[in-house]
Amino acid sequence: MDLFLQELINGVTLGAIYGLIAIGYTMVYGIIGMVNFAHGDVFMLSAFIALLFLLLLTQKLGVTFMPLVFVLAALGSMLMTSVWNWAIERIAYRPLRGSFRLAPLISAIGMSIFLSNFVQVAQGPRNKPISNPFGRSITLTHGGQFNVTMSYSDVIIVVVTIALLAGFWFMVRHTSLGRSQRACEQDMKMAALLGVDVNRTVSLTFIIGAALAAVAGSLYLMKYGVINFADGFLPGTKAFTAAVLGGIGSLPGAVLGGLLIGLIETFWSAYFSTDYKDIAAFSILAITLVFLPSGLLGRPEVEKV
Repeated sequence: MDLFLQELINGVTLGAIYGLIAIGYTMVYGIIGMVNFAHGDVFMLSAFIALLFLLLLTQKLGVTFMPLVFVLAALGSMLMTSVWNWAIERIAYRPLRGSFRLAPLISAIGMSIFLSNFVQVAQGPRNKPISNPFGRSITLTHGGQFNVTMSYSDVIIVVVTIALLAGFWFMVRHTSLGRSQRACEQDMKMAALLGVDVNRTVSLTFIIGAALAAVAGSLYLMKYGVINFADGFLPGTKAFTAAVLGGIGSLPGAVLGGLLIGLIETFWSAYFSTDYKDIAAFSILAITLVFLPSGLLGRPEVEKV
């Protein structure tokens, strides 16, 4: 029972990070129907930017209060990553928006490779470790097989994920930007004819997705204490899997899918083998799509003619 509780905590924490990344996938796909395969590398880039801000604040400016340092680093990462993603959308995606559907996909894969290699050249191939600013833990059970603990970083990750999901769900449903996004999702040309600034809406969506990826990158760095230039592909792929599993286009579905992927990974690693945890996660996706092609919370796509 102790092992189950501990892995449940670990799975929810990991799944919350996947969910934050998955929201970026699902927002972009919901509006322009494109899978931004560079989003995982944007997540990786944001973690490196947060690391640079951490080093700047602690080593150059002498700030020692680590919670404040982490918050400032996360905000700086959100700002810089948003600028990066805005530039990516303007340079790599917008010129191809009216092209055949495969062109933006190829451009996204190329941008993913560019970001990965750029970080490798700029920061080197080695792992970059940091100490956890919220390393203290809460002991939940005593005297069993082992003590079940929940670190402060676990609590922060779950609370931040719930707060951001609620905030962006409210934005999509009850703000002018959200109405513009839903209009572009239904029919981009008609939305433009009715006065919606489509380019501005798409750019803001990419900026929001990058900000969420930056939060996820900062939380990932805080939780696991290490980042590598190759850490964009696999988390990004799993986050995309989570978005599809939950129902791509659905914000709650993205977080639900992320939680399921995180729980599958951790429980499979604990009770079976870590060597096959990725296979288990992707197999669950395949099985789910056989019976629910739109995902758990997705809506059937209506083809416009």
